[in-house]
Amino acid sequence: MKWSVDLIKRFGVARISCVILLFAFVFLRIIDPAPIEELRLRVFDFFQVIRPRVADQRPVVIVDIDERSLRTAGQWPWPRTLVADLVTRLNNLGAAVIGFDVIFAEPDRLSPQVAAEIFPNLDDDVRRKLRALPSSDEIFADAIRHAHVVLGETGLSVAVPERNSKAAPAGIAMLGGNPKPFLLSFPGDLRNIPVLEKSAVGRGLFTIKNENDGIVRRVPMVMDVHGQIMPSLSLEMLRIAAGASAILIKTDASGIKSVGFRGFEMPTDRNGQLWIHFSPHDSERFVSAIDVLEGRVGSERIARKLVLVGTSAAGLLDLKTTPVDPAMPGVEVHAQVLESMLTRTLLAMPNYAVIVEFCAALLVGAVIIWLVPILGPTLLLVTGVLIVTLLVGTSWLFFKYENTLIDFTYPLLSSAFIFITLIFTNFANEQAKRREIRSAFGQYLSPALVDQLAQSPEKLVLGGEQRNMTIMFSDVRGFTTISEMYKDDPQGLTSLMNSFLTPLTNAIIGRKGTIDKYMGDAIMAFWNAPLYDSDHEINACEAAIDMLDCVEKLNQAREREAETNATPFIPIKIGIGINTGLCVVGNMGSDLRFDYSVLGDNVNLASRLEGQCKSYGLQLIVGAKTALAAKDKFAILEIDYAAVKGKKEPELVYAIIGRGDLVKSRQFQQCQSIIAKMLSCYRRRDWAGATGAIEQGRAVDNELKFITLYDVYAARIHGFQSNPPPEEWSGAYVLESK
Repeated sequence: MKWSVDLIKRFGVARISCVILLFAFVFLRIIDPAPIEELRLRVFDFFQVIRPRVADQRPVVIVDIDERSLRTAGQWPWPRTLVADLVTRLNNLGAAVIGFDVIFAEPDRLSPQVAAEIFPNLDDDVRRKLRALPSSDEIFADAIRHAHVVLGETGLSVAVPERNSKAAPAGIAMLGGNPKPFLLSFPGDLRNIPVLEKSAVGRGLFTIKNENDGIVRRVPMVMDVHGQIMPSLSLEMLRIAAGASAILIKTDASGIKSVGFRGFEMPTDRNGQLWIHFSPHDSERFVSAIDVLEGRVGSERIARKLVLVGTSAAGLLDLKTTPVDPAMPGVEVHAQVLESMLTRTLLAMPNYAVIVEFCAALLVGAVIIWLVPILGPTLLLVTGVLIVTLLVGTSWLFFKYENTLIDFTYPLLSSAFIFITLIFTNFANEQAKRREIRSAFGQYLSPALVDQLAQSPEKLVLGGEQRNMTIMFSDVRGFTTISEMYKDDPQGLTSLMNSFLTPLTNAIIGRKGTIDKYMGDAIMAFWNAPLYDSDHEINACEAAIDMLDCVEKLNQAREREAETNATPFIPIKIGIGINTGLCVVGNMGSDLRFDYSVLGDNVNLASRLEGQCKSYGLQLIVGAKTALAAKDKFAILEIDYAAVKGKKEPELVYAIIGRGDLVKSRQFQQCQSIIAKMLSCYRRRDWAGATGAIEQGRAVDNELKFITLYDVYAARIHGFQSNPPPEEWSGAYVLESK
């Protein structure tokens, strides 16, 4: 016990008490009681009041079901036919995506079929005619089907019976762990009727969770609804507008770090919520729904913008309190979310912010514990002012220039309590014992220990970088048939595979490619990673032609061997798909095992192109970006404008027939001219002209290179002659097979 008495004498009761108090404040910040949290939020609100977001860009328009619209068109809910007219007009005005901040949870009560049942004095003929009319919901669904519409839903605090599939409208990808423990959770949700959901391109929750004081500061981007991760309405609208296929959620041990999709990432709090930097309510964001319906809104107001349909009418009770406005329409909150995301003006409170606050509190507390007992009154006052200025100024600078929320109230509060404690316990005898206490403290705490407390722990994070790359997939056609020839000779099949894969691999590596993986008889490779390659598109195409040459030589050798051994011979035929675009490349996998690989929508498209080689009867098919980069080096033909399976947007599809020397040949130029004529007539619905071009092409196709391609278009034309495409058809064809 003597050592503890000596410690107290050397270090001082006041300092020991303040060290205990300092760590008590660390524990207080960990549990984060409501008063501490509210003080922090009020400070952040004050920052927003001083410096609200400047809304100088207008990527979002709110179509407002306002009081004037209700007076003109009648009380809400409106007939679905009227809402269908609204969607059609917005689509015709060029809206990029239309999102509904309202729910159509029940069938339209004004539908003809409902009227036929509820009006008692109708004769049978009228009832029959009413029942024969299309329902208002079907008319509304048809309007939705012809536009990019995202329907809104809301989370419920009670479970409700499941009506249909729980499947989310968008794919959810997760990196770093399961985000569900951190998400806002709802046991049920209120959804739109099935006929509308099936017609929409997406669904999202417009649920907004107020803080304890009723102010909206954060908006969740992803939520857990009855065990299913669902995006918010604004995030889903942005995903649809960007053409992304999946939403990526990044998580670490402290919570969710960010949400987004390919090429777009937004930092969130640990619960997947965005901190919104609000601007004041602005009437310029709004257009009246009745003005849209009556044709008083021009396309310049709507075209290429995200459109939110909601209400500002007070009677519909969708008003929210924000840090800068006591009563803002809920739909405007979603509009501000979209504006902030699109203009990169979101606020962020990263997961490391708590660590920064801990370190600041510990460092400032340690400095106060060290300096207060040894400083005179004047220096003490100056030090206090400097500490307050440093904490407040640092927090403000992070907010102003980095849009980052770093709390200064917690380290300031802990420092103030420590300061007051020291003043009241040490002031009486400070002057007499200053040197003794200073000497004892200098022996107990070194600057190195302070530096150690201020450091943030580092973590290994899996992930990659975004890079423009060229991806190749190759596969053997009819490999099952070839394998059956070796059912009694597995060693022979292994030898064949080695003799096949080895030269193909050498061809890829010889052209600066990277082998990603072997999938049985298939190969996946990519260019421009890990080393940069300025000619990655050309090198990939060169490698593909080298591979085709290798296969031809292998087939010649196998044919001679089959003749010698009097055994059957089936030639090996491969299909190759190549595509270029932005991908994510890096270490992918788990904490225990990961591989250097590539991910992204452009990778999927390369795989789909390879799968269509058999459909077109061609060996090498490439995407538009690859063809554009390689057009001067190779004999390239445009063969289709098609939407491959898994993608909504059509792509131009090209075939590479050979290297550049083939371009000058008369036969290639003749085939190129005929195929171009066939495509031109086909896309103009000139079926007779396209059929004539097909017959002309078959007549000159001596090597039968394009026989399958001509058959494909002949079959399409035959189908369109009996069942013409819609008026808005652009010539694109949806490929059903992979």
